[in-house]
Amino acid sequence: MTGRLPDTATLDDLVKRGIVSRESSPDLAAYVELLLHWQRRINLIGPSTIDTIWARHVADSLQLMMHLGDGPAVVVDLGSGAGFPGLVLAVALKSKTGSHVHLIESNSKKASFLREAVRITQAPATVVQTRIEQLDSDALQPLPKFVTARALAPLPKLLELSSKWLEKGATGLFLKGQDVDSELTETTKCWNIEIEKIPSLYNSSGVILKVDEVSRDKHSSRC
Repeated sequence: MTGRLPDTATLDDLVKRGIVSRESSPDLAAYVELLLHWQRRINLIGPSTIDTIWARHVADSLQLMMHLGDGPAVVVDLGSGAGFPGLVLAVALKSKTGSHVHLIESNSKKASFLREAVRITQAPATVVQTRIEQLDSDALQPLPKFVTARALAPLPKLLELSSKWLEKGATGLFLKGQDVDSELTETTKCWNIEIEKIPSLYNSSGVILKVDEVSRDKHSSRC
C-alpha cells in the first residue's frame, strides 16, 4: 500500500501496509535496535530523525525493492553509512536465493557497524571498507546489476562514482530529494543519460532516479 506515511509510523504500521513482510520484520527490528544502540556512540543518522526512523529511513529504502525485478538481485550500495538503503534491501532480499548486496563504506566506524548489522540479521551482504574511487568494478563478485545510493552526493558526482558499473549494464536507483531538478540540469552538461524520474511512494518531495544508460559527453567544453 502506498501513500503518505505518518512520521510516527512504527514497524507494525509498515507490516500492516505491506511495506515490510512478516518474514523480514524480526530482522529489521533487530537492525534498528542495533542502529539506535550505536547511535549513542557514533552519528549514523540525523538525531532529529530518530523518532521517524521507520517512515523516514526504512520505508524510503524499501520502495526500491519493486525496481529490483522478480528474481535474485545483486546490488552495490555506495556510501552505505547507516545501512540505508543497502542493508535494508539486503534484509528484504533474504528470501531471494542468489541475491547479494555489496555495502561500500570508507568510514571505519560505520563499516564496523554494518558488519555487526550483517552478522545479526544474517543478510546476504558484504561490507567493503574502501573509497568508491579506489574500487575496481570487477572487484565485486557477483557483478552488480543495480547501483543504489541515498544522500551521498549530487547527481553529477554520483554518476562519476557509479559509471564503472552503469557502463557495464547495471541500473542505477538513486534516492533524491527536492533539489533533483537542478541536479539533473547540471548533469546534462557533462553526461548523456537515459533516466526516469519516479515519484517517491512516501515522501512528497522525494524521487527515485532510475538510470538505465549513461556515458560522458566527450564533446562538451563544460566537462
